[in-house]
Amino acid sequence: MSVGKNEAIRRRDLAVLWHPTTQMKDHEWLPLLPIRSAQGVWLEDMQGKRYIDAISSWWVNLFGHANEHISAAVSDQARRLEHVILAGVTHEPAVQLAEKLVGITPLGLERVFFADSGASAVEIALKMSFHYWHNRGEPDRVRFVTLSNSYHGDTLGALSVGDAGLFKAAYEPLLMDPLVAPSPDCFGLPRGQWDEHADQKLVEMDELLASHEGEICAVIIEPLVQCAGGMRMYPPAYLSGLRVLCDKYRVHLIADEIAVGFGRTGSMFACEQGGISPDFMCLSKGLTGGYLPMSAVLTSNLVYQEFYAEYISLRGFLHSHSYTGNALACAAALATLELFEEREVLADNLVLAQHMLTAIEPLQDHPHVGDIRQTGMILAVEMVERRDPMLQYDWKQRRGMRVYEHALDQGVLLRPVGNVVYFMPPYIINEGEIDLMARAAIDGIELATGTS
Repeated sequence: MSVGKNEAIRRRDLAVLWHPTTQMKDHEWLPLLPIRSAQGVWLEDMQGKRYIDAISSWWVNLFGHANEHISAAVSDQARRLEHVILAGVTHEPAVQLAEKLVGITPLGLERVFFADSGASAVEIALKMSFHYWHNRGEPDRVRFVTLSNSYHGDTLGALSVGDAGLFKAAYEPLLMDPLVAPSPDCFGLPRGQWDEHADQKLVEMDELLASHEGEICAVIIEPLVQCAGGMRMYPPAYLSGLRVLCDKYRVHLIADEIAVGFGRTGSMFACEQGGISPDFMCLSKGLTGGYLPMSAVLTSNLVYQEFYAEYISLRGFLHSHSYTGNALACAAALATLELFEEREVLADNLVLAQHMLTAIEPLQDHPHVGDIRQTGMILAVEMVERRDPMLQYDWKQRRGMRVYEHALDQGVLLRPVGNVVYFMPPYIINEGEIDLMARAAIDGIELATGTS
């Protein structure tokens, strides 16, 4: 008996592939979604069914799939130079992209180091910070501070400075031991109490930094939104206060803007809303508009100068990977930044963000919705067993998976984080598509919580 095109590719996949962040045994009952093409916000499977990409394919696809402007830039670059070693060699796309990034990021970020992924960017920032203090003759600075519920990537260094137990528990014997400060996450609090809550968490951060003065290299944070930690959010006031504390105790501030950068939170970079410049900024995901893997670490000339010396001093930063500054990725990134220059992206996103909130309005008083929160083009709905007093669902019930399955049936690709259903769509989504996305989520939550 012949099988359909979707089933045929699924069978071939399950015979050879191992998927990321996936318990592969799930696919004994949960069908893989085989995609053959994509255009704009829409994905199309092997049999022609379409799905809205409500999560920008893991938060990377800013301006839609098969974007003509980005595609043309990559194609043109491929005909001239696809890649060349960046050690002892340079090329204009890499130089131009570095210039652009220095020009649009907060003041003081003047040097750019390219890599290939968000986790790699975090590793680089950690190593640069540690090595900076070593070069300055402060060898006791060997520790990092992270926030509870944080996530910074899956490589060993990045895992070390995260606090996502599910991701790192199995690897604890291999990891550094960070200092964990309480997150300013404002889950369940009305907006009017967010700044007060953040102030209290800054007091606790102050106490931690004081008790380990002289031991710490850097504090690493995800500005405004802890994405993989359940889209938990906090106010810009925390960023402002943390910058003051880092200066007070002479520790670096690493801003992991991998998920929240490039307009996702309502400003080009989330740090702008706190009026701060970090010592290191990690960028990836939306950098190339979803086309090619690339990341960047930006830092100051002050940091750079601590590595700038004669070779015999052995002060250089010896870190690399084969595809550093890949010309095709640079071309995609430059084309993505050109779209920000040519369009009123941030202003348009304000309208889209408001429509997302309006579209999800029917859930505001839902008995099993503990929180609806939004920062720019990130909107999250957290399902709970009870609202008052707040009681979380047991994670083993996998209610988010039920929403995922229902949404797929309705032509929407969601990927809930535990019991949190969220929207992070491409910036080109229209109001009708938002309404379809919201209806799938609302109905899915009704089914998952047993209230339909």
